[in-house]
Amino acid sequence: QVQLVESGGGLVQTGGSLRLSCAASGRTFSSFSMGWFRQAPGKEREFVASIRRSGGVTYYADSVKGRFTISRDNAKNTVYLQMNSPKPEDTAVYYCAATTGPFASRQAMGYDYWGQGTQVAVSS
Repeated sequence: QVQLVESGGGLVQTGGSLRLSCAASGRTFSSFSMGWFRQAPGKEREFVASIRRSGGVTYYADSVKGRFTISRDNAKNTVYLQMNSPKPEDTAVYYCAATTGPFASRQAMGYDYWGQGTQVAVSS
């Protein structure tokens, strides 16, 4: 089991920046690949970014590539999502997810554990 708690959400203006954090507790954090997903009102949950256990390999949705950066600090049991130059279409609830699988899937069904989400709102 692993428990995930997101933080850092809020209101940000276009062109600003925001950093989301996801703190994990329970099993050894370094044994999990981690992902960030988001869900806007009336839309399905979608992949944002993911990172393998060691942090050496990352994946991004095309819509955020070049603007968002996923990273992890295994010593702090935390994964981050740095959001630079956010756009109004990035407004959503952002969820952190964990999987024991090694490949940091882009699919939500590939993750076993989820946080409660943190709201991000981007104003123009």
